[in-house]
Amino acid sequence: MTENQSPAIEATLHSLDGKGVARLKSRYETDIDDLWAALTDPNRLARWYGNVDGDLRLGGEFTAIVHGSGWDGRGRVDVCDPPRKLVVTMWEEEGEEGVVTAELVADGSHTILVIERSGMPLDRAWAYGAGWQTHLEDLGVHLAGQERSEWPSGSWPRWDELAPTYREMPVTPLER
Repeated sequence: MTENQSPAIEATLHSLDGKGVARLKSRYETDIDDLWAALTDPNRLARWYGNVDGDLRLGGEFTAIVHGSGWDGRGRVDVCDPPRKLVVTMWEEEGEEGVVTAELVADGSHTILVIERSGMPLDRAWAYGAGWQTHLEDLGVHLAGQERSEWPSGSWPRWDELAPTYREMPVTPLER
């Protein structure tokens, strides 16, 4: 993937109640309904994020294996307000839940997406930030009509490139 295929991504790292929060904002050249479908349709998720299977309705549970990072766990749909807001709780082990919130805002023929991943150990917020930026770049490639030829096995080169920048990011307190 080349740099010009990726949307500009604004990223910040925060702390909330002793846990880490990674917040990323990007603008995609697609309408809100298409972006919503890319975030919620298992066939489309498989093209940029990972394999998701199960009950994707409000309150439903699912399993996921995430491309690139190799994350393998379960999740639950907590909020589903099409095409504006999706909130899921995800975990690999009980008691280690994290929350992913996606908020979409129509911007003419484009859509702004804000992803917030919260609940991770504070000292790992940088890693989640780098990971989610990689996912959002992959989403941009998918929305541009391109496909990855294959997912890396054993390494995640783009994450390796982003990690030093995210390690240096300040972590600021977040108030709710």
